[in-house]
Amino acid sequence: MRSEKCSSFTREETLLQISVMLLTSPEVVPAKLDPATVSDVEAARLGLQPVRDWRAFGLQGYPGFIFISNPFMRGSQPFWVRQCLKIYPQKPNICNLDIHMSPSDTQDIWGKSVHALSSPPSGKREPKTLLERLRWVTLGYHYNWDTKTYSADHYTHFPADLHLLSFQIAAACGFPGFNAQAGILNYYRSDSSLGIHVDESELDHSQPLLSLSFGQSAIFLLGGTHREDPPTALYMHSGDMMVMSGQSRLLYHAVPRIVPAPKEHVTLEMECCSMAPSLQDNAVVEPVSKQDWAVCSQYIQSSRVNVTVRQVLGPGQSFPETLDAGQAWTGRQQE
Repeated sequence: MRSEKCSSFTREETLLQISVMLLTSPEVVPAKLDPATVSDVEAARLGLQPVRDWRAFGLQGYPGFIFISNPFMRGSQPFWVRQCLKIYPQKPNICNLDIHMSPSDTQDIWGKSVHALSSPPSGKREPKTLLERLRWVTLGYHYNWDTKTYSADHYTHFPADLHLLSFQIAAACGFPGFNAQAGILNYYRSDSSLGIHVDESELDHSQPLLSLSFGQSAIFLLGGTHREDPPTALYMHSGDMMVMSGQSRLLYHAVPRIVPAPKEHVTLEMECCSMAPSLQDNAVVEPVSKQDWAVCSQYIQSSRVNVTVRQVLGPGQSFPETLDAGQAWTGRQQE
C-alpha cells in the first residue's frame, strides 16, 4: 500500500496530479489481525490465503482503517469477478438500469450481453451492452439513493457466498459476528469516478464497512470527519480490501480516477488459467468456465468492480416506523 497526503478534495488540480504521482508515505503501519478466528480450511473454501499470510496495514492518524493487500489465493479472484458480473446483478436485486427500463428488459443482463462481449471487435462503433451500462447493484437491504436510507420492506436475500466471505474478513479484523445485511456494487469504466461522500446511513456504526476491489486499479482518497479535511491517496489494485471501522468508519472518501493495473501485477487472465486444482469438495469458490471468463475478461480489461458490504442493524435494532418506504427508489450516477 502506498499513500500520500493531498491538499484538498475540492481542488481539481490535486486530482489530476494524483493519477501520475508516485504514492509513498512513512505513515503506513502494520495492522494487527486475529488469525485464530478463521481456520486455514475455512479461508481456503472462500479462496483466501491463511490469515497469518495476509499483508495488512494501517495509517497513522486513521485508527480503525485497515488495508489488506490481495489476500486471495491465486486463481480465486475470477470466481468473485464472475459473481459480480453474472450472478449479483440478477433479479430480484436492483440496479441503475431499473430506473429507465422495464423489469423484463433487465431480467438477464448477463445473457443479453454475452454475445457482444465474447465476440472479436468488429472495428465498428457498437452500442454498449447492458453489462457495460451497469453502474451499480444493491443487495440485501436496498439503499434508497434519494432519501439515503434503508427500510425493512425493501429487502431481498443477501448472497450466501458474499455473506460468508464478509463474515470471515470481518472476523480476521477483530469483528466476529459481523452480519452482512446490505451491499452496494459499483461498476467503473475507465472514465468513471465516485464523488466525496461518507457512508452513514446504517443504523449501527459499531460494525465495519468492508470494501473489495476487482479488475482495473483505482485511486482512493481517504479524508477526515469534515468534507474539507485534506485526504490521503491510496492505490487499490485487484484483490485489495479495505476495512473502515471505529474512528475511521465515518470518514469522507472518494474515488477520483480509475487507472490501468500495474504490469507487475499478475493478470486475472493468468489466474483463471491456473485456477487451483486442489479446491476442496465443499469449497465456495469454483472454477469459472471458459465461456464465462471470455465475457468477464473482456469486461475487466477496461473496468473495475468495487463491492462494499455493511451491517445495517445492530442487535435489537429495528427501522423507524415513520420511515416512508413507499418513496421512489432511484439511482446515483457515478460522478
